[in-house]
Amino acid sequence: MIEVKNVVKSFDGFRALDGLTMTVPKGAIYGLVGPNGAGKSTILRHLCGAYRQDSGEITLEGAPIYENPAVKRRIAAIPDEVYYFGSSSTQDMMRFYKGLYPAFDGERYSKLREAFPEVDEKRPIRRLSKGMQKQSAFWLALSCRPDYLLLDEPVDGLDPVMRRQVWSILMGDVTEYGTTVLVSSHNLRELEDVCDHVGILSHGRVALERSLSELQGGIVKLQIAFNSSQPPALPEGLKVLHTSNLGRIYTYIVRGGAEEVKVRFAALEPLFMEALPLTLEEIFIYEMGGEDYAVRDIVL
Repeated sequence: MIEVKNVVKSFDGFRALDGLTMTVPKGAIYGLVGPNGAGKSTILRHLCGAYRQDSGEITLEGAPIYENPAVKRRIAAIPDEVYYFGSSSTQDMMRFYKGLYPAFDGERYSKLREAFPEVDEKRPIRRLSKGMQKQSAFWLALSCRPDYLLLDEPVDGLDPVMRRQVWSILMGDVTEYGTTVLVSSHNLRELEDVCDHVGILSHGRVALERSLSELQGGIVKLQIAFNSSQPPALPEGLKVLHTSNLGRIYTYIVRGGAEEVKVRFAALEPLFMEALPLTLEEIFIYEMGGEDYAVRDIVL
């Protein structure tokens, strides 16, 4: 488990992290979402030990990460902009990683060659396309057999087939080996099918952090048609977050459990009623409400 408690980090007087607190459960795929400047890349650099916080605590299974080689050997990271030594090839970096990571799996490295067949492992990485560089990064990071994998905009530059392949390998590692994956992204649509926990950053803080099941179980979208041209008065005590209509079909976004909400609306004797699943984008729009326009912008 990764725990971040009240972390502050400033650069030239600007607070990039402002009392950030978050918890990444062990064996989870945790999606970290936020607009530009929210602090996503900054907290990831703290979590892999590259930055030291001004105040607060960052621990992995109770041990501090910064200047702790034993802990950092359990972490692999893929930044948004992949960086390697000058003219090094994937094969060169494999040898380098082998010396850094005691758990580096040479057999897996060989097997993963089939998953990334278009990457020329003897060609300098800087001469590869952006998509090929990302594939090389995944090839190396997955071969390290990390307990914790930190990913910053991980599938940018990958084609749809390779995106699916990468996510499949990652989810397989989570299931089989209990790997913990923290994924930073602007795009909730990308994370919806893979994450089981989600946190949203705003102005250097986690504004909302929930498991996917909690998010989906606490808000309901209903489409309803009534006998009259005007909808009847709604039952008292319902927390309606949004109402819209198209002709006589009304859509209500309501906080609460699906069955309880449907029973309350059924008392109005509607002609038609259907509960629909909400996307993560919709959930965050209505959960965050009017708190921050930048937060709403990333999920619209």
